[in-house]
Amino acid sequence: MYRKIGIIGLGYVGLTLAAALARKGYEVHGVDSSPAVRDALNQGRVHLFEPGIAEVFAESVGRSVFVGTELPADVEVAVIAVSTPVDGRTRQPDLTSVAAAADQVAQWCGPETLVVVRSTVPVGTSRRVVLPSLVAAWGRARLVMAPERTIQGQALRELVELPQVVGGLDADSRRAGIEFFGGLATQVVPVSSLEAAELVKLSNNCHTDLIYSFGNEVALIAERHGLDPLEVIGAANLDYPRPDLSRPGYVGGGCLSKDPYLMINSAGGEPGPFLVGAARRLNEYLPVHVANRVVELLRQIRGGTVGRRLAVLGWAYKGWPPTDDMRGTPIATMMPTFRAAGLTVAGHDPMVSDEVIHRYGGEPTSVDKAFGDADAVLVINDHPDYRSIQLDTLLAGGGPKPALVYDSWRILDEATITAAGIRYAGLGYLPMPRVDQAAPAQRRAADVNG
Repeated sequence: MYRKIGIIGLGYVGLTLAAALARKGYEVHGVDSSPAVRDALNQGRVHLFEPGIAEVFAESVGRSVFVGTELPADVEVAVIAVSTPVDGRTRQPDLTSVAAAADQVAQWCGPETLVVVRSTVPVGTSRRVVLPSLVAAWGRARLVMAPERTIQGQALRELVELPQVVGGLDADSRRAGIEFFGGLATQVVPVSSLEAAELVKLSNNCHTDLIYSFGNEVALIAERHGLDPLEVIGAANLDYPRPDLSRPGYVGGGCLSKDPYLMINSAGGEPGPFLVGAARRLNEYLPVHVANRVVELLRQIRGGTVGRRLAVLGWAYKGWPPTDDMRGTPIATMMPTFRAAGLTVAGHDPMVSDEVIHRYGGEPTSVDKAFGDADAVLVINDHPDYRSIQLDTLLAGGGPKPALVYDSWRILDEATITAAGIRYAGLGYLPMPRVDQAAPAQRRAADVNG
């Protein structure tokens, strides 16, 4: 049974796997190219948020988890878990880190080492990019592709509970991969090849992106007709025996904002893929649409001006399960619109540091100040703290109030907001303001712009 494991790349994928293996009693050796990451982990400090990981590293670093610049020669398994970004302009995959990791494994280890590709890659990468380095150095290789498929916020549990898909270079590699992951997970699903395992991961994530995009499509159509998309989707789903429609929402993160482009790359050109690119374009358009809608609504409310200050609640790409991950965050594509409109953007997120909010162009604020100092409040993610906001308290009294609350996830109480004379809106949802809302909004506009 394999007991000594090496992991190259200690980002979300590698770090969570290292923690899960340590929990199971494995000896884990991690390598990362960042000196800051290595230094932090060797001091027991974890550089990203994932429930349970900090506790594992605090207990295990220097005992069963070791972080350095290269793997020991006698690791029995070497896992490649490096990032595979896409170019921001061309959307082409950058496999430089995968190739470098393969070269490192070839240098540090030997032909008896089981090499596992864990990074998400275009179909064919394990055979085309990783295998040649190993064969050139060793003459032969034991190689598997075993994609990571966890959700952030639940990774340590899902690494054990979710089926682990394993595709091998050959029968011997596949048997070795099944044995290794059988020591971690309750179920292992062998597939016939490296390429089949690569396509499993892309299919999972691109299908998710596609499902979410349809909910967003419904929301945009509902908005045009003055309908409530949640009413439409709820009625469509209720006791209907076909797949449920997804609620509208932003679709970001390190996987869903990138993997569709890896799938497109895998398709190899015309014809298709027909759906994946369209779904991604729609989901990338949604934050821009919302930013423009917020500016337009403010201009409507204020008779042509937008005010001076917008408070944005939720800067991480999602609120539940909670994360501090800013990859694919909607605020990044919204900020140019807000700057062009002359809005100063204040920001709050329970998981995101003030430093990161500054880096993305915001001024850190509190929830109280967001509702007291801003001309509008935009809720981007559905962190539980936002679901529990005490609106009665925040909006009580005769003090300043926002003219607009755009509640992307519809988690705030609409009636309380509109009773305070505030315009309420959400994704695909633009209800007409109550007649008695106009006067407070106009008075505040005069106060701000006078």
